[in-house]
Amino acid sequence: MLSVGLITFNEELRLGRTLKAIEGLADEIVVIDSFSSDKTVEIAESFGAKVYQIPWPGYGKQKNNVIERCTKDWILLIDADEVVIPELVKEIKDVMEHGDFYVYKIPFNSVCFGKRIHFGGWSGSSRVRLFKKTSGHYSLDEVHEQFLTGDEIGELKNRIDHYTYEDYQDYLHKFNRYTTEGAAVAFKKNKSAGFFNIVLNPIFKFLRMYVFRLGFLDGVEGLALSIFSALYTSVKYLKLREMKKRNYDINS
Repeated sequence: MLSVGLITFNEELRLGRTLKAIEGLADEIVVIDSFSSDKTVEIAESFGAKVYQIPWPGYGKQKNNVIERCTKDWILLIDADEVVIPELVKEIKDVMEHGDFYVYKIPFNSVCFGKRIHFGGWSGSSRVRLFKKTSGHYSLDEVHEQFLTGDEIGELKNRIDHYTYEDYQDYLHKFNRYTTEGAAVAFKKNKSAGFFNIVLNPIFKFLRMYVFRLGFLDGVEGLALSIFSALYTSVKYLKLREMKKRNYDINS
């Protein structure tokens, strides 16, 4: 028996696509919402989801809140912008019945600006998303949380499509929040906000993605992602510099 768990906030444009893909797979859908102001909750409930409202505590804690409320033996934890392909649905059913592991990584491909991205480091990674409820939990990091387990980890063959950015407006809408979250994490780690991280690091990041990881083969979208990623790095460290000047309170 499988619980599919999600964390949401204002995901009305994406959530229906994600939940439709798990029809016939989920025995239970558990959604932890952070008081969305759009139709996210209404959409989730239309798919039979159990919805709980919890103020945003950071990614790690919120994912643990999902795990805590799931009642089935197995959990598939996905985001509202992630779509399980049909082949993965079948594979998940098979490994829950006959698999050798209690924890599985799943490969990811990114879809950005309406195009599947193959290069630049944006696709081909795998993340733990399927596991038995008793097999572990997430670290308490506000971002870049990790699944912590003592069990051996298997890997599935079929993928999740991550609709990372629907369009350029979607990217810019998320940009401010993500750079602020990244700066707060860097502040906690007492990272430097000097010339290297603000100027040189973004240049290296662009070259690494666009040239050395062949981002140019993804066309205009590959160029856009390389430019935006470099800009993200620069803005994150500019915000960190500002936080240091203002003696930023990480608990604010």
